[in-house]
Amino acid sequence: MSVRVFFYVQHLLGIGHLRRAALIARAMRALGVEVDFVSGGAALANLDLAGARLIQLPPAVAADSGFSGLLDEAGRPIDESWRARRRQVLLDAFAVARPDLLLIEMFPFGRRAFAFELLPLIDAARAGGTPVAVSLRDILVAKGDGEREQAIVRLVHERIDCVLVHGDPALLRLEASFPAASEIADKLVYTGYVAESRSGPEEAPEGDEILVSAGGGAVGGALLEAVLAARPATRAALFPWRLLAGPNLPESRFASLAAGLPSGVTLERFRDDFPSLLRRCRLSVSQAGYNTVMDILAAGARALVIPFAEAGESEQTARARLLAGRGLIALMEPPAEPGRLAQAVDIALERPRPAASGIDLGGAMASARHILAMLGR
Repeated sequence: MSVRVFFYVQHLLGIGHLRRAALIARAMRALGVEVDFVSGGAALANLDLAGARLIQLPPAVAADSGFSGLLDEAGRPIDESWRARRRQVLLDAFAVARPDLLLIEMFPFGRRAFAFELLPLIDAARAGGTPVAVSLRDILVAKGDGEREQAIVRLVHERIDCVLVHGDPALLRLEASFPAASEIADKLVYTGYVAESRSGPEEAPEGDEILVSAGGGAVGGALLEAVLAARPATRAALFPWRLLAGPNLPESRFASLAAGLPSGVTLERFRDDFPSLLRRCRLSVSQAGYNTVMDILAAGARALVIPFAEAGESEQTARARLLAGRGLIALMEPPAEPGRLAQAVDIALERPRPAASGIDLGGAMASARHILAMLGR
């Protein structure tokens, strides 16, 4: 008898949450699990779910990089009527799926703006005896709010069966960004980091390409512009440079970059073979999102990262500082000013490619196996 998991994920600005969730869904599918993959953000073309059934909710996106509000698919602020409609779509889909386990990404540690639908969803699961698990990245955005932390602890104790922490405790424990983690220690399972499985030859010949990636691209425009301004002052100015803008960089900004592209520079939205490009590049330049950093570590790439740190975002900076301290990446603290960036590129080019990180990158399959273990399979 097959196992079915109802997996809810809500991305708002970038696509990191969606990519990580998709890797976990693919691992579950590899073990024969039926997956209903419920996405509440903007649709992403060509999302590889390995046969999982995609359920697209009416999408909600962040109004801006400061997360000042939520907008619907038409760019309007969401209201109570919209919330009621989407909540019903979600609950109806759950009732039809009749899953063996409900897996929710981030909540209640994040995505509190979606409590209007997630609390009823959790209640529906518990009413039917369906276990509830949370999929959580390694670092939370620091809030310094003890009352909020205690509210999360209470909800986990009362309604959550397991919290899958997608990190390696030998590198970083959840307590570093969520001090109350010790109070829910009996619920925590560290899975290792979720990273793309390596394919192709283990050792790839290093080329001359400078690979610049902006993740999902929603907040990557400034980095791409800074890189183009810095490039002539680097000692790699005559090397080939490839810029990956991401699917969410606004079309007008993409067109502006493309119109002024100098010789020797390629601009693309996305590459399916990004891990292979990383293994072959002379240097990777990027922000420090979870997925990008895990791709870098898996590829053993020489890398320079400039964390996204606007509007109080601390997650990328914390992870980047930790890995830079281990010598696995080069770090440039923002802002990405062209003069400083050119110097940082030259320094990073002098670094050797990192040795094996020793960090557990098997989090996708470990998550899938633990879910099966929870269900006694």
